[in-house]
Amino acid sequence: NPAWTAGEAATQVADAGAGVVVTTPALSEAAAAMPGIRHVVTLGDDGRAVALRTVLACDDPAPPAATDPGAVALLPYSSGTTGLPKGVLLTHTNLVTMVRQVRAVMRIGERDTVLALAPFFHVLGGIVTLLVPLAAGATVVTVAGFEPATVLGLIERHRVTVTAVPPPVAAFLAHHPAVAGRDLSSLELLAVGGAPLPVAVHRAVAARLPACAVAQGWGLTETTAGVCVPDRSDPAPPGTVGRLLPNTELTVVDPESGRACGPGETGELLVRGPQVMAGYLDLPSATAEAVDPDGWLRTGDLGRLDPAGSVVIVDRLKEIIKVDGYQVSPAELEALLLTHPSIADAAVTGRPDERHGEVPVAHVVAAGPIDAAAVIEWLARRTAGYKRLAELTVVRELPRTPSGKLLRRMLR
Repeated sequence: NPAWTAGEAATQVADAGAGVVVTTPALSEAAAAMPGIRHVVTLGDDGRAVALRTVLACDDPAPPAATDPGAVALLPYSSGTTGLPKGVLLTHTNLVTMVRQVRAVMRIGERDTVLALAPFFHVLGGIVTLLVPLAAGATVVTVAGFEPATVLGLIERHRVTVTAVPPPVAAFLAHHPAVAGRDLSSLELLAVGGAPLPVAVHRAVAARLPACAVAQGWGLTETTAGVCVPDRSDPAPPGTVGRLLPNTELTVVDPESGRACGPGETGELLVRGPQVMAGYLDLPSATAEAVDPDGWLRTGDLGRLDPAGSVVIVDRLKEIIKVDGYQVSPAELEALLLTHPSIADAAVTGRPDERHGEVPVAHVVAAGPIDAAAVIEWLARRTAGYKRLAELTVVRELPRTPSGKLLRRMLR
């Protein structure tokens, strides 16, 4: 992540045992100072590092290519939303499988132009909007970051047909006045991933882009990107992330007893398939805790299957707030808060409470004048009593990962 400090990057580089960094001239000096780095290669000349063109011009014979499909191909790091980031061992089999699974369901072909907005260091960007379209022979339009006028202009100029975005960008497309009057008619599929998409936002962006299929996907770094991916010809309904990818199994279990849940019952979602990681780097106990001997990965997500077989994500298991023994989903309260006209963004966390065990508190970004007490009462009229907010605080912005996932631990 180029937005990291040198210290944050150095921690990951050291954990991975990396010896070479390929970067931009602006970052080469910081890269060279990282422990263990023997070579820095730059995309351009800076007089200090080795330029990539020099490496490519070398006429020494190439070393033999690795042929073991079980060898590690990628080492992304988990987002660390509920703990320290861990190196995720993704093999060539994981990678090739995921590219074929996603391409089959999103139906990416040579005629497509894909806007790669999600960052490439995240599996949503690096696999879904880079490797998948390249494998299909499609065109990839890259962009350095989300700047509204630039992104809208690229969609118009290149006649983009497919893109994958985090929920905040979907909300921008749904509500921002800058979108009005722009020609986005080329869009055929808007895939939303990285974090839950509120139903109200889903419906609003679908109404604004009537010719475009809008659907959520769901996956983890530990599943090489996807478990459920939007089907271009049969998008999943709002509030769901759709059906499982080919060759993928899912079971729903009670997170405490491990008992299998019945139809429509909410529990922890366990996934098995050829896209499940080989494990965590140098962390055998964490690997054993995440993946059982039969290959089932504990996703840490609470959810259920709807009657049509679509997966419904309720919330992260570790984020659930327990009030007087009742479970309160932060995502449910956040989705309701986002329908309030004075709120642009919202996050709900639990706070220890002597009487109730925990109580929910909200942090919101204001879209206009806001009366905290009035909003608390407004929400209380729409929820059960035990879900009542104990406090609402207005903040300038909410901490999120590059994929749009809320970092609730930072708020706590």
